[in-house]
Amino acid sequence: MPSVLFVCTGNQYRSPIAAAAFLRQLNRQGKASRWIVRSAGTWTTPNQPPLPDAVRVAQDLGLNIRDRTTRKVTAGELSKCDLILVMEHKHKEALSYEFPTASKKIHLLSEVVNHLDYDIWDPADPSVSAKGVAIELCDSIRRGFQEICELAESNSSERSNILELSRV
Repeated sequence: MPSVLFVCTGNQYRSPIAAAAFLRQLNRQGKASRWIVRSAGTWTTPNQPPLPDAVRVAQDLGLNIRDRTTRKVTAGELSKCDLILVMEHKHKEALSYEFPTASKKIHLLSEVVNHLDYDIWDPADPSVSAKGVAIELCDSIRRGFQEICELAESNSSERSNILELSRV
């Protein structure tokens, strides 16, 4: 079963919205029951609700993140995931350094979707449009859905093969 983990800093805005947008695309394709989709933060306090603005903006975009709670990135979480999509270079750098065995699975969302190397800004910055970030995430997930699926499925097959070989 392929799995995708979306990662941002606090896991209260970008990554839950990205995960919900990806899950919506999976539902539209009738594939949701065959996937694991999660979100987590690099620097967060576990079990916190999403930001009220995130809940409102997500709802405006047809997504429900109200019942999600924050999760911190852990080695165990990363080992279970086939694809880790991060919002910023600093996330990719920090996770690759702290969890080197997962580094091949960690990608900037912008790299996978747009083949461009840029950060998706944190709406905690007052100069950033929170709604603009949410719209960008939903649009990126929609346009890059097939590529995200293919990369996760490829990594999932590779992980399954390695597990099979280790049992022999």
